[in-house]
Amino acid sequence: MYIKRKEFLQIGSLATASMMLPKFLKAFERPAFVPPGNKVLVVLQLSGGNDGLNTVIPVRNDIYYRSRPRLGITKEQALLLTDEVGLHPALTGLKDLYADGSLGILNSVGYPNPDRSHFRSMDIWHSASKSNEYVYTGWVGRYLDAQCAGCDKPTQALEIDDVLSLAMKGEHVKGLAMKDPRRLFNSSNDKYFKEVAASHRIHGDEKPVDYLYKTMAETVSSADYIFKQSRVHPTSTEYPKTEIGNSLKTIASLIFSDINTKVYYLSLGSFDTHVAQEGQQKRLFTEMNAAITAFVKDLKSNNRFQDVMLMSFSEFGRRVSQNASGGTDHGTANNMFLISGGLQQKGVLNAMPDLADLQEGDLKYKVDFKSVYATILNKWLQADDKKILGSQYDHLNFI
Repeated sequence: MYIKRKEFLQIGSLATASMMLPKFLKAFERPAFVPPGNKVLVVLQLSGGNDGLNTVIPVRNDIYYRSRPRLGITKEQALLLTDEVGLHPALTGLKDLYADGSLGILNSVGYPNPDRSHFRSMDIWHSASKSNEYVYTGWVGRYLDAQCAGCDKPTQALEIDDVLSLAMKGEHVKGLAMKDPRRLFNSSNDKYFKEVAASHRIHGDEKPVDYLYKTMAETVSSADYIFKQSRVHPTSTEYPKTEIGNSLKTIASLIFSDINTKVYYLSLGSFDTHVAQEGQQKRLFTEMNAAITAFVKDLKSNNRFQDVMLMSFSEFGRRVSQNASGGTDHGTANNMFLISGGLQQKGVLNAMPDLADLQEGDLKYKVDFKSVYATILNKWLQADDKKILGSQYDHLNFI
């Protein structure tokens, strides 16, 4: 069948919009039972480089206030966790999680020889590579490669976005990106696409075209399944009508269904606050706080909070000193939030950053982020972290 260039581009758009549907997704068209205890990881990416010092605040540190005479958050404004540590005033729900033992805070997380480029540093975090090496697969993608090699019931990863992150791309297996199941279902069930997919015949000399058709056909056959599963146990919890609220609502509904997805991925941003940081960070944290509060409430009411862990990260933190524009510039080490009913260690898990011992005005990392990944892969997802990450990293004790 002859296909015009415009039609071919439409086919390509569907294939890429559904983000390289993994081959194994068809396995999920058979009914599956997900027992209680099936561990799930939710990765929240704070894109743009969130300012960690105004997130987890050293409320008794004079250097912090001298470095940020206008931008520093006072002890009276902060949500106090201890005499030394406070949270940003918008993170009221996270303070409640701290109080009930469901929040862990890791400080000074980073990597050796840090890069202050958004793109390069994000690639390092996504690929779990060293700063001097370039790796073109992601840590979650390699987890999928390892878990799905020869297994009859492979696991899967979903990203709530239109574009698949490097983190989700393995050498052989990739996650799936979608804004929501209904949107993917409606796109893939367009009559035109179904007819085109059904009429294609494989030709050995047209491998790129055949691959594109194959990807589209797999999307058409599987989107209906994902959509139906998202409706098996629709959540009744009220979520904020924000992008992150809608994303976490979708994730909750899928967790409560019998779709065997182990990793969900979503992003919030931009936290690139060179100018007027106070208002931008407050707005984003208000959205994040409301969405996470609803998500945790939903998980608790459905008895799944013990089995779900939400991990937040940002590609880097900001510099210790404020700049002249009411913001902060690109920095290095940062903090991470760990939220779950299954934490073994809770609260502030390590020392606050040492502001008296800086490297060119930046925080020195104390915890390699790959140790966090290794811990989650090994202890939470029951995977071979050394094989996936390519090296042995220390396991931490938060799980």
